[in-house]
Amino acid sequence: MTFQEQILQGIPNILPKIKLYDLNINHAPKRKDILSVEEKKLALRNALRYFESKHHSELLIEFTEELNSYGRIYMYRFRPDYKIYARPISEYPGKSEQAKAIMLMIQNNLDNAVAQHPHELITYGGNGAVFQNWAQYLLTMKYLSEMTDEQTLSMYSGHPMGLFPSHKEAPRVVVTNGMVIPNYSKPDDLEKFNTLGVSQYGQMTAGSYMYIGPQGIVHGTTITVLNAFRKIKKNPIGGLFLTSGLGGMSGAQPKAGNIAGCITVCAEVNAKITQIRYNQGWIDEVISNLEELVKRVALAKANKETVSIAFLGNVVEVWERFYEENILIDLGSDQTSLHNPWAGGYYPTGISFEDANIMMAKQPELFKQKVQDSLRRHVATINKHVSRGTYFFDYGNAFLLEASRAGADIMAENTIDFKYPSYVQDIMGPMCFDFGFGPFRWVCASGKQEDLLKTDAIACKVMEEIAKSAPAEIQQQIQDNIKWIKGASANNLVVGSQARILYADAEGRIKIAEAFNKAIANDEIGTIILGRDHHDVSGTDSPFRETSNIYDGSRFTADMAIQNVIGDSFRGATWVSIHNGGGVGWGEVINGGFGMVLDGSKEASRRLESMLFWDVNNGISRRNWARNEGSIFAIKRAMEKQPLLKVTIPNAVDDSLFLD
Repeated sequence: MTFQEQILQGIPNILPKIKLYDLNINHAPKRKDILSVEEKKLALRNALRYFESKHHSELLIEFTEELNSYGRIYMYRFRPDYKIYARPISEYPGKSEQAKAIMLMIQNNLDNAVAQHPHELITYGGNGAVFQNWAQYLLTMKYLSEMTDEQTLSMYSGHPMGLFPSHKEAPRVVVTNGMVIPNYSKPDDLEKFNTLGVSQYGQMTAGSYMYIGPQGIVHGTTITVLNAFRKIKKNPIGGLFLTSGLGGMSGAQPKAGNIAGCITVCAEVNAKITQIRYNQGWIDEVISNLEELVKRVALAKANKETVSIAFLGNVVEVWERFYEENILIDLGSDQTSLHNPWAGGYYPTGISFEDANIMMAKQPELFKQKVQDSLRRHVATINKHVSRGTYFFDYGNAFLLEASRAGADIMAENTIDFKYPSYVQDIMGPMCFDFGFGPFRWVCASGKQEDLLKTDAIACKVMEEIAKSAPAEIQQQIQDNIKWIKGASANNLVVGSQARILYADAEGRIKIAEAFNKAIANDEIGTIILGRDHHDVSGTDSPFRETSNIYDGSRFTADMAIQNVIGDSFRGATWVSIHNGGGVGWGEVINGGFGMVLDGSKEASRRLESMLFWDVNNGISRRNWARNEGSIFAIKRAMEKQPLLKVTIPNAVDDSLFLD
């Protein structure tokens, strides 16, 4: 069967042959045994309902083995024989160009070169899933190949509920992930519901089909590192940035450090993922010996090198050894998947990677103890470095939160706040998000590199034109992004789809998108798919990350994210998503995203202006109401440009009124 025929087939009537477990692929760790005997039967019934009854007896044996061996039912047998990657949009079967674009994005998320655990349908973060099993993938792709522009596909945590009549202006797909009742949103609830096959952790761009490989976070990390050095008033050249994690999102850190111009040491315990990042050119050197690492960093400092070094080992040992050797760490952070601390998100020191994977499945309580012991030790050493001048920040991975739960010395004197800020709280929030600047991204659906280069030039021209009249308050943000887009091609950022990202405000996003749409209409480039990271101005309510610089008491509310996705859906988005979890963990955040297909039409032009304006200014208005100065400035400027926008501005309160 051809690729198109296999897509149209969906779940095959004849069972495919059992597939061998591929040891060359980076696999998810075994999940802990959390279901009762009766619940396991329910999980199996839930899995078998995708298949005709004549196959149940055979599949029951197989799925039982998967459940016992891996802690999940992935349905490996049904993994397609064809290679999964972002094909040119013309190669997908279907009646709707918008649906074809979504198929392209789904396949990009599951590309072996992009996904962290592709055979488990996990894109990044250890558990950020596109689907729960391969039957869901097959059925979803079939629905997308059949749908028209007058239908909408409803996705429930990876399960395609079905195609429903709608209209051309409606989203083609509406995605929800992990939207459980709040009282059932603890970590073990996720494990239970995911094992039952009824809910999943979609992370952010994993479960919303908008991940573009490590490039997506390289840009944000580059901006973060540059602004962090600005904050401590140091030149990045010769400066040392120590962090950890080389997985899906964290793998961007070494490349971002190189672009910023500093020395980056990034520790990782997984040899396979370290080698992948090295092969992709995201790391300059790999070192597995602490003695060698100390000497190499000393040399890099002396020569003021720009270099990225992966240390194959535990980051706690690096912090401790650098302290003993009196090596100054200018910037310190951590980007392991601590939103998922008990299932492979963070590996404790003093135990091998292989032994840790066995322990987390067979002795979960002991593994949890080891992780928390390691976190206390981790924080103790960071505190010592900070006393010597290190600037440490939480990189949005729940490091501070989980360290506090482990009893580490991480709380401020008031016992309410953490000693160290979130990078959003201290850097990205006040410097970018409050002014409306966030991660705007696009994908060239043609798959052509020349289209990507043309879009780079178009975006750069637009940004340079905006810079001519932009106010001083946002000149730095604009200039950083002009520099970024000019160097994007040379930095070899593409992994998977022909995609690009930059930080822009509503004005920049709308003008860039409109320029793309005109270029498509003039046959200069092919179809473009717009999107963004959920990690943005407006899409995410996350009290320890995206909304950590909200100080009016509303950072634990989720009105903004819900309003965002509802507003996007009726203003022209091609697909929308809303998730529980993402970045900092299940139950800790609500986040929403979108995708929008540009086809060169007048309708696309109208939709992009309406939707992108709302998508940014919804968040600015909320940040303005929280009394954030940058957002007050930005929303007033937006109202001057758009007379139909009327936003309530907060009145200042004199602090002296509250003096004792």
